[in-house]
Amino acid sequence: MKTLLILAGLLVGTSLHQTSQAQVNVNINIGSQPLWGPTGYDYVNYYYLPDLDIYYYVPLQQWIYFDGGRWITTTALPSRYNSYDLYRMHKVVINDQQPYLHNATYRKKYASFKGRYDQSPIRDSRDSKYYVINNHPMHNQAVNGRPGGNPEIQVGRNGSPQAQNGRPQANGGHQERNDRAQNEHRGPR
Repeated sequence: MKTLLILAGLLVGTSLHQTSQAQVNVNINIGSQPLWGPTGYDYVNYYYLPDLDIYYYVPLQQWIYFDGGRWITTTALPSRYNSYDLYRMHKVVINDQQPYLHNATYRKKYASFKGRYDQSPIRDSRDSKYYVINNHPMHNQAVNGRPGGNPEIQVGRNGSPQAQNGRPQANGGHQERNDRAQNEHRGPR
């Protein structure tokens, strides 16, 4: 009888151990997050921008917005939003699938975040985990594995890249996407 109880205890213990191991799942996509994204998130599926009422799908780097009665997907921010500063405005991280299909819910839930400028963008972070992002001002330091990184580029007091002459670089040192393809949205592709 004692042997049966020990065997049962071992089986239950092994079962619980296997269950707890199966539940550990870590997702990280820091390298895919844009420089204007807020710090503090190791994984982001979507950003919802309450000021613009649009979404950004991080895995495919696509904007999703409603226009003409349908959801549109594009890799470039539509020109009507060019006057907005993505680095300053509030972004809500949403890790649900296709949150734009429930836009009325998200619009209402996050309406109070409109006009808030309370997040620090990844571009300004000096946390080394963000250095893996290609256009981060400290990316070369992470790639080259040495302090100082690229001697051609220095970081100004405001965190923006500067050439050796001390002048800010165009577009904050970032290379802009020129892809303007737009498609009717049937989900991120």
